[in-house]
Amino acid sequence: MAVGIILRGWALAEQGQAEEGVGQMRQGMAAYWATGAGLGRSYWLALLAEAYGKGGQAEEGLTVLAEALEVVHKTGNHRFEAELIKLKGDLTLQARVSGPGATVEAEAEECFHKAIEIARHQHAKSWELRAVMSLSRLWQQQSKSSEAHTLLSEIYGWFTEGFETKDLQDAKALLAELAEEH
Repeated sequence: MAVGIILRGWALAEQGQAEEGVGQMRQGMAAYWATGAGLGRSYWLALLAEAYGKGGQAEEGLTVLAEALEVVHKTGNHRFEAELIKLKGDLTLQARVSGPGATVEAEAEECFHKAIEIARHQHAKSWELRAVMSLSRLWQQQSKSSEAHTLLSEIYGWFTEGFETKDLQDAKALLAELAEEH
């Protein structure tokens, strides 16, 4: 039941009801962890951080991600690490923390490269695609559309199925934008 509440909250956040969604997610997580369960903790925290970001609360999302990364390092379960670090880059850009734009962008880019490296090491192509898309969007803003297109084309070309999924549809749309720009 607690997992259902977490996922319902996440769905609400995805539909634009971030405040209510975050509240439900926190309620579900509290109930889940009260049972002594810890399985998937870093993943649930990643979803919560993403929901905070959807609600314009990037700083809160970064705090949650710090907790999630601590869980990864304590447990040794690195399954979602690439996604956590990609989210850290996304939320860093959103929050514009750390200082001037160039510094923030460099910090985010470092996160994206690290996420790509981890995903490649794990042979986690979906996580790699998501991290490459974040890096490609940043490069697009920095007028590096050609480099972004090349990098995104490589990972997109790896996939042979699943083109109806949101991530691959988003990648295809971004590739089309990048192709027009370079």
